[in-house]
Amino acid sequence: MSEFRQEAAAPDAAPQAADWSAEAILARFRSQQDHQWKIRQRPVQERVRKLKELKRAIVSHREEILDAMYADFRKNRSEAELSEIQLVFTELNEAIARTPKWAKAVTVPSPIHLFGTRSEIRYQPRGVVLIMAAWNYPFALIFAPLVAAVAAGNCVMMRPSEKVPNTSRVSGKIVAEVFDPEEAVLIEGDQTSANVLLKLPFDHVFFTGSSPVGKKIMAAAATHLTSVTLELGGKSPVVVDETADIPYAAHCIVWGKFVNAGQTCVAPDYAFVHASKAAAFFVAARSALATSYGAKEDQRHASDDYCRMIDDSNTHRVQRLLEDALAAGAKIEAGGQVDSRDRYIAPTILSGVQPESPLMQNEIFGPVLPVLTYQSRDEIYQFLRSRPKPLALYIFSRASQNIEELVGSTSAGGTVVNNCLMHLLNPNLPFGGAGASGFGSYHGRFGFKAFSHERAVLVQGWPRLSHLFYPPYARLKTGWLGSAVGLARRLRD
Repeated sequence: MSEFRQEAAAPDAAPQAADWSAEAILARFRSQQDHQWKIRQRPVQERVRKLKELKRAIVSHREEILDAMYADFRKNRSEAELSEIQLVFTELNEAIARTPKWAKAVTVPSPIHLFGTRSEIRYQPRGVVLIMAAWNYPFALIFAPLVAAVAAGNCVMMRPSEKVPNTSRVSGKIVAEVFDPEEAVLIEGDQTSANVLLKLPFDHVFFTGSSPVGKKIMAAAATHLTSVTLELGGKSPVVVDETADIPYAAHCIVWGKFVNAGQTCVAPDYAFVHASKAAAFFVAARSALATSYGAKEDQRHASDDYCRMIDDSNTHRVQRLLEDALAAGAKIEAGGQVDSRDRYIAPTILSGVQPESPLMQNEIFGPVLPVLTYQSRDEIYQFLRSRPKPLALYIFSRASQNIEELVGSTSAGGTVVNNCLMHLLNPNLPFGGAGASGFGSYHGRFGFKAFSHERAVLVQGWPRLSHLFYPPYARLKTGWLGSAVGLARRLRD
C-alpha cells in the first residue's frame, strides 16, 4: 500500500451529474421492476460472476476510493483499507465461495399426516430492493449489503449520503462499470432523491443510519407493506470489571472509541469501570492515546492516523455536548481540545459525568468517552435496563462467571468479550441490533437471507392420501380411516 499522503489529491473532477429527478428515478425503478424477472431466472453462477467482476472493479479503483474518503473527511488510508475495503472483500469472498450452497433448496421433513409429500424451502430474490447508507463508513455501507443483495438475485437501487460526495462518485463509477442500470444503480443527490425513493413500492428496504431516521424509513415502508432491515445505532456500553487486564482493556477501548473519530455505530459510547480500577484505567488510557496518536496535543492534532468530523454541524453538536458535561462537573482525563475550523475534536476521556447529562442521553457519535464507575454489577444492570437496547456491549473481564452473568443479564445486538468492534469482521456472525438499535441482520449467509424470500414449496407425490381428509368428515371417526387417524394422533402426541 502506498504511503499516506498528507495532501492527498482530490479525486478527478466529476463528469456531468446524472439526471436524478423524480421522473428519472421513477423510470429507473420501473425498468428494474420489469427486469427483475429475467434476473431471478438467471443461474446462480451468473450472480457469482457478477460478484467476481465487482471485486475486480474495486481492486482497480482502490486508490480512487482511498483518495475519495480522505477528501471527504480526512480518513487515513490504512484505516480506510482495513475498515472499509477489506470488510467488503471479506463479504465478497464469502459470497463468491458459498452463494451456490446458500441458494440451494432445503428439504425439510413432512409430518405423518402429509405422508407422500415432499416439502422444501426455496430461497428466492425479494425483487427490487433499496439500500440506503450512512456517511460514516461510506464505502462499506454501500457495498457490503450490495454483495448480499446481488448474491440473492435482486435488482438494486442504492442511495449514499450526500455528506460524502467524493466517495459516492467513485462508488457510482464502480457500480456502473459492473452492472447494467436495470440490475443495480447508485443514485446521488440531496435529500430530495431520498424522499422520492421512499415513496416507491420496493420489495425490501435496507437502511443504515440513526434511530430517528430509521423510524421515518419504517413509517414510509409501512405504506407499501415493504419489509425492512434497520441497522441503527445506540449507546453501546463497555464494562471493565475488577478482574480485567487494565492496560490491554484501555488500549482496545481507545482504539474502538477513537477510530474514525468516534463516528462508528458500534463504537464504545461510554464505559463502566470498576471503582477499584478507575485510576489505573485513566493512566492506561492516556498511555494508549500517546501510543496511537501522540503524547502531546499538537502531535494528535497533526496525526495522519486521526480522522475529522464529517461536517460543521456534527462538530458543533459534539462540542456542545462536551461543554455541557464540563459545566455540570465532568472532569477531563485526556483531550478536550476543539478546533471547529478544522472539524477537529481531540480524543477525549471524561470522568465524573452525570448520568442525566445530555452526553448520556443519545449516541455521542464523536470522539468523547464518558467513564462511569461502579461497585456492584447490579448498578450496571439497573442502568442498562432503564435505557434502549444498544447495538453492542463490550465486556473486559478474566472471570468467566462475571462474563456469563453480564451476557445473561443484559440485551444487545451483539457482544464482544475482551475486545471491541471485532464481531462485525466475522461473516459467520449475524450483525444487527435489538429493539431501538435496529432489527434484522446481515453479513455472510445472514445478508443473503435478509435479501431473500424463504418460499415454502410442498409437492404432492404418491400415495395421494389428502382426499381422505375431504368431506364427509364422518369417515374420520369410523372404520379403518378412523383407526388410522387415531393412530396418527397417538404417534404425534
